[in-house]
This record gives sequence, structure tokens and C-alpha cells, in this order.
Amino acid sequence: MLTPFDKAITAIAEAGYHNHRLEAHSDTVSTSLFQDLIDYCNPLREDFENGVVKVWTNVSAPGDRLRKVDLFVGEPAVDGEPDMNKVRIAVENKSVITAHRNVTNRFDDLRKVLSAVHSARPEALLIATILVGVSPRLLNIPDQVHKFYRDREDEFTSKVLPRLSSGDLSLWEEFNWAISTNRPKDAAKTVALLRTLPTRQPGHTHVQGYDYVLIVPVEIDNVNPPSLPRPNALGINVDREYKEMLEKLCSGYTARWHM
Repeated sequence: MLTPFDKAITAIAEAGYHNHRLEAHSDTVSTSLFQDLIDYCNPLREDFENGVVKVWTNVSAPGDRLRKVDLFVGEPAVDGEPDMNKVRIAVENKSVITAHRNVTNRFDDLRKVLSAVHSARPEALLIATILVGVSPRLLNIPDQVHKFYRDREDEFTSKVLPRLSSGDLSLWEEFNWAISTNRPKDAAKTVALLRTLPTRQPGHTHVQGYDYVLIVPVEIDNVNPPSLPRPNALGINVDREYKEMLEKLCSGYTARWHM
């Protein structure tokens, strides 16, 4: 099964590297996930085609205009714009790729979005997807290598960018000062923390929790071609869990707005 995360990996490969500052993978995941949802879930597709709901990306969360909801599906306001009080599905896409130093920040981000969406509309379906890096090291392009070439953009574009994610192992030696290292247990510890995000059972809209948290192991080091490993050392079956997520989303959507 081709998942939105496979498409994100392809997009990263085409870009040459994963820019963790921009989280560019998120729009790819959001667009593909929504397409899968309307293909899979007839009630949602009917509502979308009839204009009952619309879809947006990167919608400001209530009370914090700097924080965005990555995928927002809901009834439009009178002016056609998104209204958090009318949200039906909200999806947050995060990544913890390099050295797992930022996992606590991403965890806090996910908790804050959960609280904001639940406060606005408790019955809204809320999903989190997180790419978790399993590569032992990563060449830090945005903060190190690209920054080193900031006054020589043409040189970066012509001499470095084409070599990224191509398997050119000489990059490790050439830019050995820009390597971030993942310890052997980092990925498992990250997954363990993410598993403590609050979740809720179907129909328990009074509980503040995610309706599904999908963790996706990825091999991204910006030197070798990126991939979505099947199987993986974390024992996560992405295809099975993604299908289960679609089923739960459709079931919840149908129960809340089509019964």
C-alpha cells in the first residue's frame, strides 16, 4: 500500500534533503491523507462534494496564531473561511529525525494542539502522525551545511545539492563537522514518549485525547536515499496501522455526523 508517508519520502528524495526547519513533508502527508480519506469514506466524500465541509492546510490554532493545524476539515464559516468551532477532523504531522533532541518540544506541541482543538469542539476527530528517524546519524543540511554556503548559494546548488540523498558516502568525510548522531536507543525512547500522548476510545468525546496516534519509522540521513523501512526495528507495521487509522476516522466521522 502506498501511504502518504511513502509520498513524503519521495518528496524528500526529490528535494535532496529533509529540512526539519520547514517540515515540508507535512503538506505532502496532509494532501495525500485527505485524498485517501475521501476515497475510503463515503460519508466524508459526500459532505466534501456537497460543500458541507471544506479542507484547508496550516490553519491557525485558537489563541496562538503562530501554531498551525496541519490539516483542517470542517464546516466553513459564513465567509467561507475555516472556523475552529466547526472543525470535524484535525491532523497534526510532526517529525523527530535528528538526534531526537527535539522530541520533548514536539510532544508539547502535540499536547497544546490537542487542548486547543478539544476546547473548540470536543467531538472533532484528532489525529497525530510522527516521522521517527531510525538512522544512526544524519548530515545536518539546513542548520550546518546550507548555512556554511549562505553567501555561495550557487555553489551549494551546483556542487552539494545534487549529491545529497544519492548515496555519495564522501559527504560524511567532507562535512564531518555537520553530523548529528542518534544513540542506539534514541528511536525507541522517542516512541515510548509519544505513546504516552493522551488517546481516547471511540465515542468518548468528553475525554481530551487523540483519536489515533500514528508513528512512522523512517530512514533519513540526507546522504543515502531516504526510505520507509518495512519491516523495522521498532516493530511498527505502518501499512496495517495506517489502514486501521482510516477505518477509525471513517467510523468516527460517520457516527458523529451521519447517524
